[in-house]
Amino acid sequence: MSQDRVLVVEDDPSIRRILTFQLEAAGYQTLEAVDGVAALELLEREVPDLVLLDMMMPNMDGRAVCRAIRADRRLQHLPVIFLTANATIDSKLEGLDDGANDYLTKPYERKEMLLRVKNLIGWSQAQRHSNPLTGLPGNPAIEAEVEALLKEGRVFAFLYVDIDHFKAYNDYYSYRAGDEVIKFMARVLSESIEQKGNPRDFVGHIGGDDFVVITTPDRADEVAGAIIERFDAQIPEYYRPAERARGYVEIANRQNKLEQFPIVSVTIALVESDRYQIEHVAMLNDVVAELKHVGKQRPGSVVVRERRQSSAQIYRTGSDG
Repeated sequence: MSQDRVLVVEDDPSIRRILTFQLEAAGYQTLEAVDGVAALELLEREVPDLVLLDMMMPNMDGRAVCRAIRADRRLQHLPVIFLTANATIDSKLEGLDDGANDYLTKPYERKEMLLRVKNLIGWSQAQRHSNPLTGLPGNPAIEAEVEALLKEGRVFAFLYVDIDHFKAYNDYYSYRAGDEVIKFMARVLSESIEQKGNPRDFVGHIGGDDFVVITTPDRADEVAGAIIERFDAQIPEYYRPAERARGYVEIANRQNKLEQFPIVSVTIALVESDRYQIEHVAMLNDVVAELKHVGKQRPGSVVVRERRQSSAQIYRTGSDG
């Protein structure tokens, strides 16, 4: 059963009863409010996953309630669907201007109502779990994706993508410039999956300069190669001509001595779930950590897929080894 909760705000008891019955039959938990004032009082105590809000109510109408929700920092991202008997375009535009996310016109179809509720809750949860800089799914979504694959028994390839020497780039050029490199990497990953991956492949942003790509083993090498090729070809554009020409930046270390850092590159730790017999997210994290350690000891952009450094399979795009 779903743990998602829907607040039904409707002054007509028969409509409110029908809505709650239909939602609960579909697996949702419901909360009820008889008018706008009662709804805001309830929202002070609890935050549901979505509000079904009647537009025309006594004491305080739905538009006023929606404006109050959007003015509350705690509730700003709470999805709202208006219920209204007024289907005119002006009425809809006014409601959207007040901050509503969607509309249902009375009388409504049960299937349409449930689909709109499901889609909006899913969209809202994805937004909450996404990285604000790149818009890619964050840690909760990444873990959920891996756990779902393991539960289904599907074989997958997990690519942990890490930008090398990124801190030095930030220190030299500024955090704003670093953010542009992060967004560039997000585009590289999405484009590489689109070109070399599968329709159901996953791209996530753990945070900072760490990303994840989940694909199928038969596509993993091509996806990894495309990532490195695209990144290495375009990353020099994020350097000034002087540093681009010499191939490094110089930054004073703690001893106040200048230290050279090469143009940022990429380390990709590639884990195939069947190869390592991955049974849990924690096991996957352990393997990734070992592979990253091996890859970070090698210069330039590399893909590493063996844990032992002595026999590590490391390769670079455009090279023989």
